[in-house]
Parts: sequence; structure tokens; C-alpha cells
Amino acid sequence: MHVKSNSPLQDPPADYCPPGSEQWFEIPEGLDAGKTLFYFDYQTRKNEAPKATVLFVHGNPECSYTYRHVRDALITSGQSLRIVAMDHIGVGLSVQAAFERVDMHHAAHVSQLVRHLDLQNITLVIHDWGGPIGIGALIDEPERVDGLLVMNTTVFPMPSDGHTYKNYPFPWLPWYLTPSLIPNALWGGVAAAVVCHAQPQGTLSFLGNISKWLRKHGSNSIAKDSPEYVFSQMLRSTMNAKSSKRSVRQTPVWGHGYSYKDQHHGSLDNHAFYTRIQGNMSNAWGPSGRNIPVCGFFGQWDACGKDSVIAQWQQALPQMQDNTHKFSDVGHFIEEVKGPEMAASILKMHGLG
Repeated sequence: MHVKSNSPLQDPPADYCPPGSEQWFEIPEGLDAGKTLFYFDYQTRKNEAPKATVLFVHGNPECSYTYRHVRDALITSGQSLRIVAMDHIGVGLSVQAAFERVDMHHAAHVSQLVRHLDLQNITLVIHDWGGPIGIGALIDEPERVDGLLVMNTTVFPMPSDGHTYKNYPFPWLPWYLTPSLIPNALWGGVAAAVVCHAQPQGTLSFLGNISKWLRKHGSNSIAKDSPEYVFSQMLRSTMNAKSSKRSVRQTPVWGHGYSYKDQHHGSLDNHAFYTRIQGNMSNAWGPSGRNIPVCGFFGQWDACGKDSVIAQWQQALPQMQDNTHKFSDVGHFIEEVKGPEMAASILKMHGLG
């Protein structure tokens, strides 16, 4: 694959996206106007109208490749589907970051891409920061969305009970502090470790995994055909690492809205972004709105997978109550281990299972 951007990831694995599906989108508006965003657009049956469009929106520190297991299960299902996924600016194959962007910036890009492609009948699949990004991108055009699959994400103020990103994965080493502890040059090693190896584990195992992948990243010894290579290599540039770190720094106030200072653009604030989501989502897609099918997958060794977060989703979208799947033995990156099950749920939502 020829990479048409300055991404540090110039040699992606052969299965990065379905063959021949790679596309490039020049962002027309906003702080990233003119920058090149990678996406893939794949139709499982070329000569048949798709029965649904599945739109994958990823979080941090990941890219569209994190959905490969769900994607491949959908492709092999034999159903007629259109499958679209993008890499946000600063990760994957998209152009490198130029400032420390957060969810509201990525949402603007997704919205522009959706309109460019005129996507309809969307089943929106969201994980991590992809929750506010995907919902924020489509909340003003709810008629485009026919289904929603939620996994380990939130668009609500994080409840203070149990795990929070101030005490997870360990009270003495909370996730939000890691950007201050890990140099930019090694941040890709953190991504490789947590995306691919963050199953429930004790302190020694966790520290051993982190140390292993930091060493491998620092010595450029991660195998090129591995998922760890994708998630580490894409963050090898300083600005990509700093942009990824910005989202981690904001995890204690996830869903509350927050302000921060960027060295290039000064004060940035996304309170209005969250207010719009929280004030409109239920009316848009809940029983009083379009009443779309909603499914939830939650790894419960994680702040975004705890019961109080799930309850927030179910209160806003009650139709999710009978279609929620919880796994006590799974961590935050549930799509890495439950891809086929998620694909089956997507098909079931549309009567295709």
C-alpha cells in the first residue's frame, strides 16, 4: 500500500484494510483544513446494494486497525454491507498531528467525511474516545444513524465510584499520569502494550508488559507484521505522541467537558461539545426519537466498563438494556478479544444474523 501522508507508519501490515479499499480525504474545514485523512470504504458485495453501512470510529491510542477482528467477521459473514473506518489525524496512516487535538476536533473531521461520502443507514460502532467523537459527529444529523454499538466508552460525566482514570489500572499508577512519566519517544511502546495486552492482570505482570514493549519500541525491534507494530510505529513522531497524550491527560474529566491550552491555538474548550451530545442523544436515538437498536459490549476491568457507566447509557438509551454484554475478564480494549461476537450483534440488530 502506498501511504499518501507523512505518517510514521509507512509500512502497514497487509491486512491493515480490505484490499483495494484504501482512500484519502482532504479535510476541507477547521483547524486541520488541507490535511490528509486516511479511511477505507469497502463493500462486501460489489454489485448489490448494502443492507447496512457500518461506520467504525476509534479512540486513543489506537487507529482503525483495532477493529480488524470485527471487520473481518463482518466480511466473512456473507452479508451485503458497506464498511467504512477512518484513522484520526495523528494516528494510523493519516497525516501527522500539528497540535494537541481532542475529541471535538476529530468529531469535526468525521462529520465532514460522512457528508463527503453521504453515508446513510449507518450502524455506528464506537470505542473509547470514539464514543464522543462518533456521536458528536452525527448528533446533528441523527437521521443518518440506524444502529449503535457501544463498547467501553462514555459521553457522560464519569461516575466517581470504583475504577476511575484517577485510580486505574492501579491507584499508585493511574492512566492519566502516564503521559508525564513516559517520554514522547517511547509513547508508542505504551500504545503497543495497552491496546494489545491490557487484559486483567496484577501489578508485576502489568509492569513487565509495559517494560517489554517500551524496550522493543525503543530498540525498533517490534515485528512489522504485528498489531503492536501498528500502534507503536504510528506514534513515533513527537507531535503524534503529544496529541495522543493530550487525550490521556483529560481522562479524569471525561464527559464533564474541559478546557486546556495548546501551544499553537491557545485556550481550547469542549464544554459545549459535551453539552450538545448529552442534551440531544436521548431525543435523537432513544424511544422518544428514532428508537434505533443499541447494543453494548463492556470489559469490566476498566473505568468505562463499570456498572455505573453502563447504567448511564441504559438510562439515556433504554433499548440497550436487553442487549448489553458484560465481561469481567476483559479490559478496556474489548474489540481486540470479542470481535466476532460484536460482528454477530451488528448483524442481529439488522435482522441479518
